[in-house]
Amino acid sequence: MFISKLNDISRRAFLKRSRNLACAGAATSYGMGLIATGEAAAFENISGYKALVCVFLDGGNDHANTLIPYDPINHAKYFNIRGNPVNGQRVAFDREELFQNLLKPKHDQTLTDGIEYALSPWMPRMKALFDRGMLAPLLNVGTLEAPITRSQFENGSQPRPAFLFSHNDQKATWMTSGSEGTRTGWGGRMADLAQTRNTNQMFTAINATGNGLFVQGERTAPFRVSDRGVTQFRGLQSGRLFGSSAASGVFDRLLRTPSASVLESDYATMNAESIEYGAFVEDALGNNRAQTDFGSDNELASQLEIVARLIRSRDALSVQRQVFFVSMRGFDTHTDLRDHSSLLGKVDFALDAFFKEISTMGLANQVTTFTASDFGRTLSLNGLGSDHGWGGHHLVLGGAVDGGKFYGKAPKVSLDSHDQVGRGRLLPSTSVDEYSTTLAKWFGVSSSNLQMVQPNIGRFAKPDLGFMSAG
Repeated sequence: MFISKLNDISRRAFLKRSRNLACAGAATSYGMGLIATGEAAAFENISGYKALVCVFLDGGNDHANTLIPYDPINHAKYFNIRGNPVNGQRVAFDREELFQNLLKPKHDQTLTDGIEYALSPWMPRMKALFDRGMLAPLLNVGTLEAPITRSQFENGSQPRPAFLFSHNDQKATWMTSGSEGTRTGWGGRMADLAQTRNTNQMFTAINATGNGLFVQGERTAPFRVSDRGVTQFRGLQSGRLFGSSAASGVFDRLLRTPSASVLESDYATMNAESIEYGAFVEDALGNNRAQTDFGSDNELASQLEIVARLIRSRDALSVQRQVFFVSMRGFDTHTDLRDHSSLLGKVDFALDAFFKEISTMGLANQVTTFTASDFGRTLSLNGLGSDHGWGGHHLVLGGAVDGGKFYGKAPKVSLDSHDQVGRGRLLPSTSVDEYSTTLAKWFGVSSSNLQMVQPNIGRFAKPDLGFMSAG
């Protein structure tokens, strides 16, 4: 019987830090984020700056029209399933459309059934980065409690994530490796371990989008920014709340005034820090404009531009380790996969612009960007769209990525093979746990602390999938 250790580890860590805090004579839980509790050994490789950027494709990315079978045999299977027109329209790509984006690994690789992949025709920039060895596709990744076969899935002899194919539950599971209701994400748990490396710990984790659960830690609260900069308290920024400077002053005092209650006092301290740091960050950003054109009408590019400007401001912010979270909406393509192509075009542009901007800073090897999503989608169609799936393919981008080749196990192109669970829903062959701990090791988390990031990693064979170069 498998039992998640996440809550137990969180409880033990909380008690440990509480004891340390009491010994230090600190008065509030806010102090937990300001003391080193024996975590100086949490990192093996601590020199220089490093950042991880999670790009969440919100809604469940259709992997089958992102990485598309190209070789004649497997393309024919793909086209047989997806190529039938609906009302005179279809969503499958012809082989001729894929030739320019055929991915040729720098070293010979033989994948399942000799499959060759091409990236969507809307992603030529990612194809170019693959050819340069900066991009690695990771095949058939998904949420898992433990390794599982199709027969075990069907007879219930192995645990599986709760509420599969549900958006809210699977988003939460992807971000936390726990069920919906788990209060820390694996990005936030990395940030917990990294806090002692940053002078300004408030900037260890930064959320540039909506739901920031991924970057929420036990003692790390993500700093919130928008694509325009720092999110300010309305009424304080202008100095006139409801048209009144007096009302603005009262609001400011309410937000900042300490209380006899520990929790209320913490909240006031955090408010004061947010207000004060907001102006500080705005000043830092004002001195660090992007040198790359991030375009317009592209929400992901706008978020990545602000991330790039924050990274350019790293010295002013006094940070050596950062975790960022950005996202793009629209990937719940039930009704029309043709919309999916234009979304991928925007992802292609945004990721390329971000990599160019990071490269202008000389940080291509120090910043790693990776995709995530609720789940993959069915290979079968429901008309012109696809439904919720399980496993899917993802992309890892950066100068430290050992790219130009595939990682993981390619699934068969089928609706009823042993590596899927019906309608072409992929049974993941690589866990999110393995994906994340590979990134964590590169980030500098010591092998002995990987369970703090992913409590269930001991159930899986590969805590390091090899797609990141050492250092």
